[in-house]
Amino acid sequence: MTGVHMWIGIAVLATNGVAGIGGAVLWLRREIANWFWVLLRFAQAVVVVQVMFGLILLARGESAPDGLHVAYGIAPLVVTLVSELMRAGAAHRELEDVADVDALERSEQIAIARRVALAEMGVMTVGALLILTLALRAYQTGGG
Repeated sequence: MTGVHMWIGIAVLATNGVAGIGGAVLWLRREIANWFWVLLRFAQAVVVVQVMFGLILLARGESAPDGLHVAYGIAPLVVTLVSELMRAGAAHRELEDVADVDALERSEQIAIARRVALAEMGVMTVGALLILTLALRAYQTGGG
């Protein structure tokens, strides 16, 4: 079972690494791509599976080689949740000064939508990169 936990951990590293690096490249280029969001959601799902699997191992009586491993293992789930809250805040900030989006011209609506999407992508990219670093540390403290 711990071997499966390790492989899911590697999937956390891979998916969040690709999402983080891909998101950073897109954000720097000011591009928006649907594949980023699909990959990000998949990476988030892998984080949830990893944390659940780790908690099941703990409940079965398994122990982590290092006490920090559990903290570093659960932290990515917390970062995922906080990133989602911050993403909503970023969208809200972009729309603060807009009284009525429907009253704007189509080109202005598109410009605002791009700003919102890029702000959200930026927040989620930072979250994915933070998850990557936490997962690397979890891997190191887990004896991997």
